[in-house]
Amino acid sequence: MSTEERVRRAAVELFAARGFHGTGIRDLAQAAGLSSATLYHYMGTKEDLLAEIMRTSLTRLIEAAEQVISATDDPVERLTGLVEMHVRAHAEQQLETLVVDGEMRALTGPRREEVVALRDRYEQFWQDAIASLDVDAPQVARLAMLEMCSGVSRWYSPKGALSLDDLASRYAGMALGMLGVRQ
Repeated sequence: MSTEERVRRAAVELFAARGFHGTGIRDLAQAAGLSSATLYHYMGTKEDLLAEIMRTSLTRLIEAAEQVISATDDPVERLTGLVEMHVRAHAEQQLETLVVDGEMRALTGPRREEVVALRDRYEQFWQDAIASLDVDAPQVARLAMLEMCSGVSRWYSPKGALSLDDLASRYAGMALGMLGVRQ
């Protein structure tokens, strides 16, 4: 593993466990096996590192959403695909998604604007898919579904009773049921 990867991994683990503001530079350096002075060579500022983690995660979600949307014109299949993809991403990248979902408030200025724009771009896929199903209060439905699906990152374990595929499928069924869509 490269030094950059060690720094990123340490940041994700610490930000997920302690929060951005609860993580000091010395903590990051120690977890990455570096001196504090050397750490700056690999990360810029702590906020730069947080923004990079968020950009990477959100870009990955956007690319996955684009694949889901381009695979079908059927609105139910699109929403099903988005839910399943989001659940999988939050189960497979638990710590990273916890950081992205929970630390947006720590970003400032242009970094925040850039990350918020990425988040908004991702959520637009959901908004469009939900709106195409002609449901009441599509914005509220989007927020509720994203919150429900994102929650997987807080409790999912691969040792649980359900496989990840089964879990993602069940979440998709619940999301469609929430919207009153019959399959």
